[in-house]
Amino acid sequence: MSRSGDLAKADLHVHTAVGDGMAEVQELLDYVEQAGELSVIAITDHDNIRGAYQARERWALGRYRFEVVLGVEVTALEGHLLALYIEEPLPGLRPLVEVLEAVHRQGGLCVIPHPLSWLTRSLGQRTIERVMRTDSDGVYFDGIEVGNGTFAARLSVRKAIELNQKRYHLAEVGGSDAHFLAAVGSAYTLFPGSTAEDLRRAILARKTRAATGRHPGPLEIGPGQLLRQTWRGLTVTPRTLGWGPTAKSFVRRIFPFLP
Repeated sequence: MSRSGDLAKADLHVHTAVGDGMAEVQELLDYVEQAGELSVIAITDHDNIRGAYQARERWALGRYRFEVVLGVEVTALEGHLLALYIEEPLPGLRPLVEVLEAVHRQGGLCVIPHPLSWLTRSLGQRTIERVMRTDSDGVYFDGIEVGNGTFAARLSVRKAIELNQKRYHLAEVGGSDAHFLAAVGSAYTLFPGSTAEDLRRAILARKTRAATGRHPGPLEIGPGQLLRQTWRGLTVTPRTLGWGPTAKSFVRRIFPFLP
């Protein structure tokens, strides 16, 4: 595995064709093995753990140099949440508090993906700070994704980094949010150790760092692939996109002066 000094690399935000990604599970595993850059990947399809199950089952049959973490990108009413190190499906289109509690009951970790971005279903500042003020078992974040190479995430990343450094003090992580093979590993988490358990401990101890590399552009991915992925996003997971139930939260982030 490629390392940065004494730190290993993990991509904590990867989608597969089980959801709205373009790569089949086996294709993804082979790609990561061949690239040889990552020590850990997390499979995080939208509101669907089946892709993560399949990845772990196929990984167990091979001789891979990296490890797989089971995850889901859950659509809460307020926006998306990355649930990592889980074993069971999670409720979607439910209040964020319920989702946080459900993840932590499983012993999982909760990470804020593409924070503050108004181009996708992201948690806004008011929602994040409401959770941070909550004094209730299971209602908290474990990390914040400040390394994400997608255009939607880049628009808000500077503010997210500043808020985290000054107020939140969550573990900083990176994930590619890859829906295409070429994007896997374009953003990643640096952590001491090499295994998925080492990564988990590092997140809990806030000893991780986020890094963003070069994300492939539209021409590299190809207009046809982009169109097919957009179609998959609209047809494979129409309910979990949550356009109806999450519309109010989405509009309030763009127009915060509204009641």
